[in-house]
Amino acid sequence: MSKISPLAYIHPEAIIGENCEIGPFCYIDRGVVIGDNNTFMNSVTVLYGARIGNGNIFFPGAVISAIPQDLKFVGEDTTAEIGDNNKIRENVTINRGTAAQNRTHVGNNNLLMEGCHVAHDAYVGNGCIIGNGTKLAGEIVIDDFAILSANVLMHQFCRVGSYVMIGGGTRFSQDILPFSLIARDPAAYCGLNNVGLRRRGFDREIIDNIHRTYQIILQGTGKLNDLLARVEEEIPISKEIQYILDFIRSSKRGFIR
Repeated sequence: MSKISPLAYIHPEAIIGENCEIGPFCYIDRGVVIGDNNTFMNSVTVLYGARIGNGNIFFPGAVISAIPQDLKFVGEDTTAEIGDNNKIRENVTINRGTAAQNRTHVGNNNLLMEGCHVAHDAYVGNGCIIGNGTKLAGEIVIDDFAILSANVLMHQFCRVGSYVMIGGGTRFSQDILPFSLIARDPAAYCGLNNVGLRRRGFDREIIDNIHRTYQIILQGTGKLNDLLARVEEEIPISKEIQYILDFIRSSKRGFIR
């Protein structure tokens, strides 16, 4: 049985799972679906279209599934989907989708720190850390285990690769290569995220091969397709190297160098 404060408002059409805790002054709208073992501290707002999994913690002032801040939105029936075991800190805002993607997605085991914003149709993977005050524009993609420090500004349609570390205050409008460290103004490639890769259990050989791959791509001369072909000839193709090659070939905005 869930524990619901008498000072919370739960719409009769909302679906609440087992063993949830909903604190005072929370507002749970119609059409909301919430799984098991979730905690909503005081003053959390969950609006129409929210789909929440299990074991999440929402801190005071969070607003989930508000309509998009997009003038093209005309009331489409869209969702904001949050997976399992996330920590959503104070005053985080996660908007629901538009007709572009129909949903905003936040995966599992993420930490979204105070005051960050996830805009319409964004996709955040698993195991990510999004720092205080960071703003994610619409239709962005963040792959698994990325770390965005405080006050990062991510432009619409950009993609961040897995195991990235982005320094505080960075703003960018191109894709960020997997496994990289990005900082400075304007944003620039500052090497591999070596500390993060070691913490995640990457062995030395894989790290060295990633480093050699980026030496070829970022320091080599000639057309990009020729440099990628050179990587395929000179570097053993592991899943990490293939991921880099696929990431670059699918990039629509170009990538930060």
